[in-house]
Amino acid sequence: MKNHLFTTCFVAAGLVSLLTGCAQAPLALQEMGSFHIGGREVSISGKPVGEIVFTAGGVPAKVDPNGIHQVEQMYVQYFVPARRRGRLPLLMWHGGGLTGVTYETTPDGREGWLNYFIRQGWTVYNSDAVERGRSGWAMYPDIFAGEPVFPTKPGPFERFRIGAGAGSYDEDAGKMRLLPGNQFPVAAYDNFIKQNVPRWTSTDGAILRAYAQLVDKLCPCIVLAHSQGGPFAFKAAQAQPEKIKALVLIEPAGGGTMADAAKLRDTAILTLYGDYIGQDARWPKIRANGIGFLDQVRAAGGKPEVIDLPDIGIKGNSHMMMMDKNNLQVADVIQQWLANQGFYR
Repeated sequence: MKNHLFTTCFVAAGLVSLLTGCAQAPLALQEMGSFHIGGREVSISGKPVGEIVFTAGGVPAKVDPNGIHQVEQMYVQYFVPARRRGRLPLLMWHGGGLTGVTYETTPDGREGWLNYFIRQGWTVYNSDAVERGRSGWAMYPDIFAGEPVFPTKPGPFERFRIGAGAGSYDEDAGKMRLLPGNQFPVAAYDNFIKQNVPRWTSTDGAILRAYAQLVDKLCPCIVLAHSQGGPFAFKAAQAQPEKIKALVLIEPAGGGTMADAAKLRDTAILTLYGDYIGQDARWPKIRANGIGFLDQVRAAGGKPEVIDLPDIGIKGNSHMMMMDKNNLQVADVIQQWLANQGFYR
C-alpha cells in the first residue's frame, strides 16, 4: 500500500491509559507493506513419494518431496510515518525463540516499541528471522541440520528474569515466585508464551546471510537488536561498517567476532541491561561476555556506551524490557541517545 495516509488507533482490550490506544493521537503512516528477502534454492532427492488427503473427505494427492525447494528467506514488514524525523531507517531484530511480534505490542495490550518509534518519526523495518514466523521452515535434517528446540512454558519465566530463577514458575499464579518489583506484566504471561516459537541452533549462517541482504537493500541504517539478535547485529555491522551507522543492543546474548572488533570503532553503539542480573545464575556470564567484546571495540578506538538501567533509576526490568510495564520509559532512553548521536531531526 503506497502513497496514502493511513491512520490507525489501537485500543487495548478496554485498557484506559495515556500510553495505549486512542488516548494517543492516531498513528499516521505514509506507507506500509512487507516483502521477503534472501533465501536460496535447494534440490532434494531420494525421498519416498507418498499420498495424503489434505482436507477431510477430499481427494488424495500425491506428495513428492523430491525436487527444488525455496528456503531460508526472511519476512520483513515496514512502516513509513507520515512525518519522518529519523535520519536513517531503524531495523528491529528479535531474539531467540521469538519473532517480530516482540516489538509490535505487549502481552497485556499496551503499545510496543514498533508503534513508539513510528510515532517518533522513524521509518521502521521489523523482521521475522530465517526459520521464524512468516519466514517459514525448511525440511530437517535435510536442510536445517538437527531438530528444532521447543520452549516450555516455564522456561522464559525462569530464564528471562521474570521469576526468581529455576523452579519459580507455577501454573497457580499465587505460587509463582516473582522477583521483587519486577516490571513484566505477569498477569499476561500466558499471552507472552503464545508468542514463543521453535528455533534451531544450526541456522545462524542462514539468518546472518538474510540480515546481510536486508542491510544491502536498506542501509545506511540503525539496527536495534535483542538477545540472540545482538551477535547477528554485531557481525552484520562488522561485515558492512559503512552501512550500519549505529547499533542499539538490548541485553545481547553475545558479542561479535573478536578479531574484527576494530571494524566497529566508528559505529555508534548503545547496550542496555535490565535489573536482577547479579541475582541470576546465567546472566552475569552473559553480560560479561557482551562487555568483554565491547571492551575490545573500545580498545580499538571505539566509544561504545553501556547503560545498566538500575544505575539511572529505571528499576525492575526483565530480559523482555520492550514488554515491561515501563517499556516506554526505556524507549525514551534509546530515543534520547539516538537524538544525541545526531540521527534525529
